[in-house]
Amino acid sequence: MTPALNLEILDLRHFSAGNLKPVLEAESSVWSERLRWDFHASANLLLQYLDSRLLPGYVAIENGRICGYVFCVYESEKAVVGDVFAMPSAINSHSTADVERCLLEHMIELLQHSPGVERIESQLLLRPHGTHAETLRNAGFQIHERLFMELELSSADLLEGPPPTQINELELRPWRDSDFAAAGRLIAHAYEGHLDGIINDQYRSVSGSLRFLHNIVRFPGCGFFDASASRVLVYRNREEIAALLLCSRVREEVGHVTQICVSQQYRRRGLGAWLLAECSRALRSRGFQALTLTVTRQNSDAVALYERSGFITRQTFDAMVWDRHARVYS
Repeated sequence: MTPALNLEILDLRHFSAGNLKPVLEAESSVWSERLRWDFHASANLLLQYLDSRLLPGYVAIENGRICGYVFCVYESEKAVVGDVFAMPSAINSHSTADVERCLLEHMIELLQHSPGVERIESQLLLRPHGTHAETLRNAGFQIHERLFMELELSSADLLEGPPPTQINELELRPWRDSDFAAAGRLIAHAYEGHLDGIINDQYRSVSGSLRFLHNIVRFPGCGFFDASASRVLVYRNREEIAALLLCSRVREEVGHVTQICVSQQYRRRGLGAWLLAECSRALRSRGFQALTLTVTRQNSDAVALYERSGFITRQTFDAMVWDRHARVYS
């Protein structure tokens, strides 16, 4: 632990939604300004959980005012740190990074000493890469740099038509609810041995991939799912998917790619670029201004694809992973 700051750190479960609402309103403004993301749906969901007084986490108080918070959720033997945020306007003697570091240290200490918690994950989109690196590494975390990228749809030069290597047995169409099972199988197989399977262990199994899909399609944490802009490449005569792109609306005029993957046998044939272009074209026809996505920097092939498609990096951030048994995944 770092030397104690002149802050009170109290259990989040002692506070109501009304207590935290000003902090979440301030955070919503930061999401909007920095990432063009309407955070209000996520904030409202969080406020509902706060009133249940069951959400694990901490609140930072300075001079009698709440100036920051952190929370987590449990998924079997894993804990996910959902967010950490400090209000710049409420802090007099400490920087936002100081307050967030203190909150993170308390959260990490709690989780690492909690029986049954074998793994901790988090992705903190609002904090530039390396902001909390010392704290995380001292606690035994792996840190992976990720990019938040953006495409301006009004000026984007979109790919016209399918790639020259189009596979005749594949058909492109929008997402359907009946695609869940096939999409879960595709994601699990596509991420075998992939770095992102270390960052998010849901990708390592079909059941985990189905939980991931359920979260992004049914809940607003990554925006409101947009089936009409999402695309799947299906085999014509069987219920299997060769590639997919899932898109959500994170602001009235901004879409976000929540998942894009291509089965290993169809990679390097231009299918990813085709999916991006088709999604972008659908959004642009409806008046959307931008499309965003996130990618791990070490995934150089994907980064190169997005840059060729016109995406630029708007912000870097960290994905952090801790494993009690320091397992090595290949």
